[in-house]
Amino acid sequence: MKFFKLPGFTGAYLKELLHYKSALIGLILLALLLALSLYSIFVYPGSKAVAYWRGEENLWIKNPKNAFPEWWEIFTGGRRLPRTLDVYPGSNQYSVDAVRGMDGVYMVNLSLTFDYYYDEEPSAINVFINGTPSDKVELYWIYPDGRRIFLSNVTLGTERTIYYLGQDIPLNNRLAMDLYRQIGSLQYSPTVEKILFTALAREFKVQKGTYKLVATCLVSDPRKFSLELLLYGKVHGLAGTDHLRRPLEIALLYGTPIALAFGVLSSVIVALVQLIIGVISGYFGGPVDVLIQRVTEIYMCLPFLNILIMISVFYKLNIWILLVVIVVLSIFGSGVKTTRALAMQIKEMPYIEAAKVYGAGDLRIIFMYVIPKILPTLVPSIVISVPSFVFLEAALSLLGLGDPLLPTWGKVLSDAESQGALYKGLYYWVLEPSFMLIVTSISFTLIGFALDRIVNPRLKEM
Repeated sequence: MKFFKLPGFTGAYLKELLHYKSALIGLILLALLLALSLYSIFVYPGSKAVAYWRGEENLWIKNPKNAFPEWWEIFTGGRRLPRTLDVYPGSNQYSVDAVRGMDGVYMVNLSLTFDYYYDEEPSAINVFINGTPSDKVELYWIYPDGRRIFLSNVTLGTERTIYYLGQDIPLNNRLAMDLYRQIGSLQYSPTVEKILFTALAREFKVQKGTYKLVATCLVSDPRKFSLELLLYGKVHGLAGTDHLRRPLEIALLYGTPIALAFGVLSSVIVALVQLIIGVISGYFGGPVDVLIQRVTEIYMCLPFLNILIMISVFYKLNIWILLVVIVVLSIFGSGVKTTRALAMQIKEMPYIEAAKVYGAGDLRIIFMYVIPKILPTLVPSIVISVPSFVFLEAALSLLGLGDPLLPTWGKVLSDAESQGALYKGLYYWVLEPSFMLIVTSISFTLIGFALDRIVNPRLKEM
């Protein structure tokens, strides 16, 4: 029974593990990953994260597209990047005045006021209009210096209409021509967003101060009518957003427990199965050993990744079925030969002969004496192999062959690749999930190397 005391997990070995600075760093990183996992499970219980991640764009309609994380502002040389501003009914920035007209038609005057002190223009400007079909809206824009320009007339076709100012090509052309007539040639491309926030100069410079969106409306029911102005920022949250406006922190947080669970389970199951098969092969020898070794050699010749990709292409696998497939393709790996060699040495030891004399059966000897003797030496390799399975899942997701439902780090990288994130300069989209993968790899690798020095005494002398 003494062989069930596994070095590295007892108090003495844990204390020795902490003497290694590399192991201490690995444990700290692993503790942070575990803390993120617990936090994500608490914030997104059950399938909440999956539902959020697979939600339609309207779920995140008030988030900017492809927005950098807020910490990216550190690299902008002191420039303040715009955050999303929302002027909605009921806020202090929203004022309304309704006057009854003729034939049941009301004239409604709305004023939406906001302060703007950022160094760049918004990424987009939308006006959300709620009312009755056929209501008419006339929109004006007032600058901090008092300039007033006409934007557009909007007639509601449904009870909710979204007016996308940046996509109004006639408005863009008209505002650009007016700007050319006032100041001549420009040194920037005059988009709607730039024109509505520019000072009158050839070079673009944001005019800071208090702006107003004024609306004169003819409506049939003022109780149903409202306006909402949304100025989309260029930075958002801790991790930014993707092309569907989804906050990337959902996938980064929820992907942490998925990656750890997948990597640890895959590594432990594969190692234990290979250990049992290898011990049986080395202990019994003869035809059993020959059969197992020939099967192992065939497995080792098979292109593991190619077969896994082929299976993933033909069958859309969820992450847990994928884990089972990986285990099945890995059970006769090189670990079988390693444990076989150790088992052949251990079975010749005196205490094994003594166990046989006392009447212990083969299975009892294998599981009570041989395996517990070998298992401690495999713990470092189990720990070190965890990142390889985490990277394998991420690689399959990057190729579009992973779980189509779960928000994982590999899925984020896959979306970034398909949307040309690096080409568009959206580096955060690639760097954040890559950083999580690197931290996971470093943490397990540092711990595994330290455990290897503890378990294998000869490494201590090096």
